[in-house]
Amino acid sequence: MVHKSSHHFDLVNWWLADEPREVFGYGRLGFYGREAGERHGLRREYDRAHGADRAADDPFALDLAANDTLRALYLDAERDDGYLRDRNVFDGPITIEDDMSVLVRYARGATMTYHLTAYSPWEGYRVMFNGSAGRLELEVEESRWQPPLTRVTSAAGALHGDTAAEHAGGARLTLRPLWQPPVEVPLAVAHEAHGGGDPRMLDALFGPADLTRPAHTGAATHPTATERDGALALAVGLAANRSFETGRPVRTGELLPGIR
Repeated sequence: MVHKSSHHFDLVNWWLADEPREVFGYGRLGFYGREAGERHGLRREYDRAHGADRAADDPFALDLAANDTLRALYLDAERDDGYLRDRNVFDGPITIEDDMSVLVRYARGATMTYHLTAYSPWEGYRVMFNGSAGRLELEVEESRWQPPLTRVTSAAGALHGDTAAEHAGGARLTLRPLWQPPVEVPLAVAHEAHGGGDPRMLDALFGPADLTRPAHTGAATHPTATERDGALALAVGLAANRSFETGRPVRTGELLPGIR
């Protein structure tokens, strides 16, 4: 919930201009891991994909040696950091939750329901705001479907967000006012550079790298985030993990004493 979801929680905190106060969640391992893999008929007997014959045609296996970037970033670095990037996702040591539901209460009264599916066949998100004047819905398809990992050809793009995914979809913003027909709001879509955020962030921090072009403008280019904002984004995931363990609601102030 911290590694995968903190950027989502940071966005919601920013959109609401509010701070999370209490979190309750439920998480389970339902798709990956040895037990689920055997139950679904997906498990194959190997520890890691590199050098394993049984991983050769496994669509869940990641072939580090076949990709220059992956080889340099992970395979060649194993002797230094000991991190194995290509473990069998249906093996016994896989214990992290892959299906998670979270309920968050905010300081000014808003509540958020959040669900993360870590084995979804598509990549993206849907977010809905219900308010006093209607409802706002945003759907972003970062990847409409995912080819088998054995066919990864560009780690710089498909895995790290530098370029758009090969099967990137669109984005749709719909306003549903009370007592009126819904309105499709025009929306510029940029899948590369982490949704267009990278150049704006770099402009805000360092100014435009290319001095012949004007700097990006807009609210996203103003560096207003503080260490408190970062801590609050982390706090939701940390509190959710503790709630998974204890079965009770967790106040963010228990984890961050400076927050009420």
